[in-house]
Amino acid sequence: MATSEEKKYVNGLVERARKAQKIVESFNQERVDHLVTAIVWNIVKPGTIEEISKFAVEETELGNYESKYAKLNTKLKGALRDMKGKKSMGIIERDEEKGLIKIAKPVGVVGAVNPTTNPEATPVLKAIMAIKTRNAVVMSPHPKAKKTNTMIVNIMREVLKKYNAPEDLIIGIENPTLGITQELMKQCDLVLATGGGAMVNAAYSSGTPAYGVGVGNAVVVIDETADIKDASNKIMRSKTFDFATSCSAENSLVIQEDIYHELIRALEDEGGYLLNSEEKAKLQKNMWIDGVLNRDVVAQPVQKIAEVGGLKIPEDRKFIMVEETKVGPEYPFSGEKLSMVVALFKYKEFQEAIDKVNEITEYQGKGHSCGIHSTNEDHIVEFALKTYTSRVMVRQPQCLANSGAWTNGMPMTLSLGCGTWGGNISSENITWKHLLNTTWVSYPIPDTQPTDEELFGDVMKE
Repeated sequence: MATSEEKKYVNGLVERARKAQKIVESFNQERVDHLVTAIVWNIVKPGTIEEISKFAVEETELGNYESKYAKLNTKLKGALRDMKGKKSMGIIERDEEKGLIKIAKPVGVVGAVNPTTNPEATPVLKAIMAIKTRNAVVMSPHPKAKKTNTMIVNIMREVLKKYNAPEDLIIGIENPTLGITQELMKQCDLVLATGGGAMVNAAYSSGTPAYGVGVGNAVVVIDETADIKDASNKIMRSKTFDFATSCSAENSLVIQEDIYHELIRALEDEGGYLLNSEEKAKLQKNMWIDGVLNRDVVAQPVQKIAEVGGLKIPEDRKFIMVEETKVGPEYPFSGEKLSMVVALFKYKEFQEAIDKVNEITEYQGKGHSCGIHSTNEDHIVEFALKTYTSRVMVRQPQCLANSGAWTNGMPMTLSLGCGTWGGNISSENITWKHLLNTTWVSYPIPDTQPTDEELFGDVMKE
């Protein structure tokens, strides 16, 4: 519960945002698009992008500089590419046959709740989504990323000022508390919540319309037709990106038994280290404390993970592999690990692989994502039809592909809806399009009522 002081503070921020939003509502498409472009450039331009990437790692002590730099460079430019030339106001669709016109309008003030795992790109993405749609946004960062958030918000506000737009279109909470965040979610018009399960549940319980994201725990199948060397390289690149801060990183691999040992050797060639049973037991004991993931391993270098687990592994190893056979709370390696540790499962027939993926995601990660390395199109389609996830990546590095890449058609974002499977309202990649209200204008058209014979056909004769 927010205190009276916290409520008053949030009320002041939201009032400022509402005033700014009323001004931007009169901006035309060209001006809005120019603002969005200018914001992205002033974040990714040489000098600034390096500073943000370095500062984010120093403050949060999560992930690594190279990955955060790459994330800013890819996701922001990609989101901008997806927005360019797209109408976000006025008449956005006409259907002469049905006599319909659709008009896009803002939602108002967006409350953006941002995670500590992606403190560099998430605030910018949410800000440009809001500006594109003529909304204002108030950012509530994770307390451990509040200085990074303030740095980024200040840069974006300077851009708005430069182009004579209201600076309060983007407001950052400099000293967030649980009460302030909860109050923001109550007072804004739409919540964009990215973070842990408890926070997302709070967003949905706030009484305000909300887009939240479910728990990750991506599972990837490797069948007997896969290019093993290519699959291993992509798994390594994804699993080690930003030290596995992403909820889309491979948490489990489900491997066809005939290629199981060959794949492990290929993963070892890519820097993987396979634990023996004694090492696995030691790591498990120290990686979870009373059933809760130890924060000391989250998004940390692999040698730090080994140290926490009481293990000694070669200095050149990049990630840890653990063999597993069962799923559930008594087998925590089957869940989301937010660390450079991946569980290995074995299957014989392809239906077993599908069943295993569904079992794992039913335990954790239902609705989020899965992937497959295969050249068997029947397997790929069957896998997509029978698994309960919102996105299936085919022959791609999972965490680099889920949220959009230059080499696939997924919309660029860092907020991934998980559908009703994951307790979310949307199963899509959340983008600027989700920050619009749409007015339908309906004109009269000629009568389209069918006859009973046209509508029911042979059923009437049964």
